[in-house]
Amino acid sequence: MSALPMQVLAAQEAAKAADQTDADKAKNDDVEVIEVTGFRASLQRSQAIKQTNTSIVEAISAEDIGKLPDSSIAESIARLPGLAAQRLDGRASGISVRGLSEDFSTVTFNGREQVSIGDGRGVEMDLYPSEIMNAVVVYKTPDASLTSQGIAGTIDLQSVRPLKQDKRSFSANLTGEKNDIGKLNPDGKDKGWRSSVSYIDQFADDTIGVALAYAHMDSPNNERRWNSWGFANDDDGNLVLGGAKPYVRSSELKRDTVMGVLEFAPNDRFHATLDAMHIDFKDEKRLRGIEIPAFYGQGTIENLQVVDGFVTQGIIHDQRVVIRNDYDERNADLDSLGLNLEYNLGDNWQLAGDLSYSKVERDIFSLESYSGTGRGNDNGVADDIGFTLNGGAEGAHFDPTLDYSDPSLIMLGGPLSWGNGIAVPSDGQDGFINRPEIDDEIKAAKFSAVRFTDNDIVSSVKFGVHYSERTKTREDHGTYLTLKAYPAMLPVPAEYLLAPTSLDFIGMGNMLSYDSKRLYDDGFYNGFDQGATEPDRARNSWEVEEKVTTGFVMANIDSTLLGLPVKGNVGAQYVHTNQRSLGNQVTVVDGATQIDKIDRGTSYNEFLPSLNLSFEVADQQFVRFGAARTLTRSRMDRMNASYGYSFNPALNVANAPISNSPWSGGGGNPELKPYIANQYDLSYENYFAGQGYFSAAIFYKDLKNWQFNVSSIEDFSDVPPLTTGDVYQYKGVVTRWENTEGGYIKGAEFTLSLPGELLSDYLEGFGAILSATYNTSAVSFAYPSGIDANDNVTYDSTNIQVPGLSRQIYNATFFYEKNGFQIRTSMRKRSDFNGEVSGLSFSRTPVNVKGEEIWDAQISYDFSESGIDYLDGLTIMLQGQNLTDEPFTTTEPGDDRQVRDYQLYGRNYLLGLSYKF
Repeated sequence: MSALPMQVLAAQEAAKAADQTDADKAKNDDVEVIEVTGFRASLQRSQAIKQTNTSIVEAISAEDIGKLPDSSIAESIARLPGLAAQRLDGRASGISVRGLSEDFSTVTFNGREQVSIGDGRGVEMDLYPSEIMNAVVVYKTPDASLTSQGIAGTIDLQSVRPLKQDKRSFSANLTGEKNDIGKLNPDGKDKGWRSSVSYIDQFADDTIGVALAYAHMDSPNNERRWNSWGFANDDDGNLVLGGAKPYVRSSELKRDTVMGVLEFAPNDRFHATLDAMHIDFKDEKRLRGIEIPAFYGQGTIENLQVVDGFVTQGIIHDQRVVIRNDYDERNADLDSLGLNLEYNLGDNWQLAGDLSYSKVERDIFSLESYSGTGRGNDNGVADDIGFTLNGGAEGAHFDPTLDYSDPSLIMLGGPLSWGNGIAVPSDGQDGFINRPEIDDEIKAAKFSAVRFTDNDIVSSVKFGVHYSERTKTREDHGTYLTLKAYPAMLPVPAEYLLAPTSLDFIGMGNMLSYDSKRLYDDGFYNGFDQGATEPDRARNSWEVEEKVTTGFVMANIDSTLLGLPVKGNVGAQYVHTNQRSLGNQVTVVDGATQIDKIDRGTSYNEFLPSLNLSFEVADQQFVRFGAARTLTRSRMDRMNASYGYSFNPALNVANAPISNSPWSGGGGNPELKPYIANQYDLSYENYFAGQGYFSAAIFYKDLKNWQFNVSSIEDFSDVPPLTTGDVYQYKGVVTRWENTEGGYIKGAEFTLSLPGELLSDYLEGFGAILSATYNTSAVSFAYPSGIDANDNVTYDSTNIQVPGLSRQIYNATFFYEKNGFQIRTSMRKRSDFNGEVSGLSFSRTPVNVKGEEIWDAQISYDFSESGIDYLDGLTIMLQGQNLTDEPFTTTEPGDDRQVRDYQLYGRNYLLGLSYKF
């Protein structure tokens, strides 16, 4: 009935009722009541949610507000069966569900869809603090009333409901944090802190409930990173390092979150809930390193050692490198507001309405500052740099002859000719600023009614309508920086110099470090807009708008079949979507650029039936079946209308084949239709104890379509060529995102939650949670292989693995909790998968991400068990994250020898105190 799905509310009520029933029974039998608290209590609540839900779900539940099992929402979610995380800057961020990346899941807060700070729909989960969350429910199968869904699933973040709490409470947490890799930059940090406070109360005879929470995080993060430009084939066909951009990064993530919940329930008929959340997010990074062009540079590579066609060692002669002192700042402000009203009409009717608003504004300021031994490609002192690839896994180790920390040798200015020769001279690019901005806004309203019945099969029927409007805009700005002293290079003024930064991890020794942000702020550079001369800036700016109306009807089943109790639901959604995009049509002819506004879109309808059945085949044992047709809308950056055309007069030749046409183009596609999947799920669940269960599940997703960037032939006769004279060819090859053939995902999941006392009384307090997931997938991909005699593009076909899918995922948590002590250690492991990282100008770049195994541990003591009255409510905690210092490694698609990234973050240690009364 409310924005929070009915099944979860029912599960929470069931868990509460079950606890009360057990306590009453024990009291009546004159047996001592042992209250389950702490981590085991959270397991029991999570198990109750999973057991009583008619859909197939996974859940985590806090033992109290601010006390989820991990310091990050993303880390907690990533431990659930069938889920995995991709790290961003060392933190779990993107969450994949059953092998599908975050773009295929919907994230909701109290049942309401949330905006994204990225270019697509995928939500970066590290934006949300765990301190304010009460539970997370992941829907693997949908029902018709779940109007925010994806073909992967729905992740619902849930705040506390104050009227469901037994009494007034106040809690506070304070935690110190240290990154053991150290502050790798002289102006970086390796220590931080976190704090949170919450207050929950009930007034007016428990008819008014209030919950307030504030959470602050100031978290350091450091990284040693090997990063390659790529690899190239030399004259002998051997793969050789094209170039490298290794660096060290020091980040400071600051996040302030305020949340409030107000409940009003004056009687049994009316219930209102208002919740609001504001997040202020700032991620500040300092990056220093040396770009080494290698094969792509102006020098030569000699003394090669080659192993199986791969160059493992050599010397780069007469090489000039770029000293980088960069500064990044990412800011985001997110607001989420929701009002839910429920009214019981009597006579078996119940009405509900829900209004919600979610908005985020994100901007990035990314400053690059260059320095070197001389200006341009051919000036300044060159170096002879030896290199050895350490088996490829950790990148290259270099052996230079110059001292790159010498302020008399390294000067401010562009040591390589990176300028475009139009906005700035080719040797005049002394720095650069990327400034992409994202605004994302969702307005939604949902109205529903429930009719309860006395029917032996259908217990109630729910129907309603959901309407939402979403608008996402991206403005892409780029600025060339040139020293005001150009063409001279400048020594770094003494007041801006910092202690040298060590690059010993790649053998480059120390490098010159300076405060590039202060240099920019103090006016050492002139800025020139790149957008005036670079068409891609205009193509990367767009607006996408969606208006979605969803009507739904669902019958809830409570009956028997073949003598077995069965619960579930059957229903359908009818979805009408109207989408449009504003963008820029960019035409480039021999360096001249023309930009025209373009407005395109489409509409479509989809019918989405769903069925969920849960059979209780024995006491506390269930067989569940789910079938549904599901939908995920395209990434919004692919739906943009911006498009680029180019006309090359040099290719304007009469009777030339289309493969040599002067015309070409590409861009987004605002007429993209959504991904559609028919999915089938079957599971067996055995709840053999209050904190113990076993489950086994299999699933199959029949992907009816997919999306690829494909080539086709287009007629350019209506595009102004911006040139005089005859045009001999008006057809050319364009590349755009299109809906293509589909594929499948299938897998199996196994979970065991085992309390130790079931095995032996001596193991009371011990327990383990183990899960394993096995996936496989294939998506048909047709790629252009040529152009035939009739000017048709010919294609070859192959199958690829779904992006984000790991074939194996393992999670394990071992714990001990007794007499106030709590000890936990957790492992999450996933195999290789196709992922995406941030590339040039923050574009999304596909890579192969190597598998990883991450271990965390925590020990705490609750002084409420100590018998010391004045320490009652106090808990002390020590936590270690990434204890094995697991690297994050990516390679170029198709060849593991071509290592793109090798990132080390060190271990994080947290020491905290929490107090509740």
